[in-house]
Amino acid sequence: MSEQTKPLVQALSKFEEKRPISFHVPGHKNGLLSGLPEEMQSVLPYDMTELEGLDDLHEPSGVIREAEQRLSALYQSDRSFFLVNGSTVGNLAMMYAACRPGDTVIVQRNAHKSIFHAIELTGAKPVFVSPVWDAHSNTPGAVRFAIVKEAIEAYPNAKAVVLTYPTYYGVAGTELTDIIHYCHEKSIPVLVDEAHGAHFVAGDAFPQSALELGADIVVHSAHKTLPAMTMASFLHIRSLIISPERIAHYLGMLQSSSPSYLLMASLDDARAYAESYTKEDQVEFLEKRRAFIGNLLTIPELRIVESEDPLKLLLRVQGYTGFELLARLEAEGVFAELADPFQVLFILPLLKKSKEYPFSESVQRIAAAVASLPMKEELELMDESISADERISTLTYLPQELYGRETEWKSIEEAVGYVAAAAIIPYPPGIPLLLGGETVTKRHIATLVQYLQMNAKFQGAIRANDRQIQVIID
Repeated sequence: MSEQTKPLVQALSKFEEKRPISFHVPGHKNGLLSGLPEEMQSVLPYDMTELEGLDDLHEPSGVIREAEQRLSALYQSDRSFFLVNGSTVGNLAMMYAACRPGDTVIVQRNAHKSIFHAIELTGAKPVFVSPVWDAHSNTPGAVRFAIVKEAIEAYPNAKAVVLTYPTYYGVAGTELTDIIHYCHEKSIPVLVDEAHGAHFVAGDAFPQSALELGADIVVHSAHKTLPAMTMASFLHIRSLIISPERIAHYLGMLQSSSPSYLLMASLDDARAYAESYTKEDQVEFLEKRRAFIGNLLTIPELRIVESEDPLKLLLRVQGYTGFELLARLEAEGVFAELADPFQVLFILPLLKKSKEYPFSESVQRIAAAVASLPMKEELELMDESISADERISTLTYLPQELYGRETEWKSIEEAVGYVAAAAIIPYPPGIPLLLGGETVTKRHIATLVQYLQMNAKFQGAIRANDRQIQVIID
């Protein structure tokens, strides 16, 4: 693709051609003072600041504005923004734009931790709607329209509905359009963390974007499925309820005042990659994917589960947890996105017909990993589906009510009935198992015990080695 279609990338390249001498930030001075390995130093001449011709992310009027306009045209938004602080800053900004302290917001319970941080920072009062259990992927899936409708009827003054679409595992569901239409009938904006759907615009093999389905604000982690650098994300708005100016206002406060030009250039490049993705590219990708899955299915004991999103694959071996399989894969040099009690999640590359990927070598390594697992009896794993009385729930204490309360570390078996002092988050994927301010139930503990037995990694108020969690005791 011609660099002409990447205005910021082109501007950085032209600037570097001047062989500029730096008497400005950053302090590595075009890489001359850097002690990084040579391969890393090679990109530092493009790590610029707001110099003439390079525009300003917070007041774009030149090449960044043009790049964001191209992004907006691709996703058919009223306005689109480059995010250099990850999707986290997009989730924060959309929450600040939609609600005020004390406002009620309806939130999908299996949201990313950044959504819960946004709730705490904005002082909103969350009402949680739990998804149905997706038996195909063995994960929490999409929220049903009936549950959202019930929550809105119970809390008609809600200022926003905040959803995750698709899930980390590529579960999209079929009822998002109905949810959005109903919310708009009530003049309630729908905010969607679509971190794993930036590539949906690339072709009809993928689910439709929530933006296309009518959501007011959508946040994309471009770095997850498009070829952007880590932390590089998009935010899109198309709304009659929330203005782009309001989003820009909060992004101006929440994003770094010294944005990385390398990240922004990678966003410009990722947008161009998605924009130029052709029907022929999609056909070629799907054929390579089909061949990869076919070869994986020749590995004894390995089961492949496909998702609604063709970029997601689940790998299972009967009798083993995903954590055990992941350890064997990593020993063979194959690194997956995450593991859970049931499986390992692969995120495939969004290949174009001109791109190759080491699928054949991957199959050989995966086969070696599976062969290294000794056979054993099938695992008995708990059903994590949500009971009817838990489909709509609230916190016992709001986040702002937790400050200053006396806490204590309790063994997990003794914690039932207490209120969690802070979140407990298996990471990845970063979806809280238990929220700060949430009353601990037997189901929470049963799930937590299972994760501990499988040596899952956690963030938050847990001492995994001591099997303790922090709770409120006053």
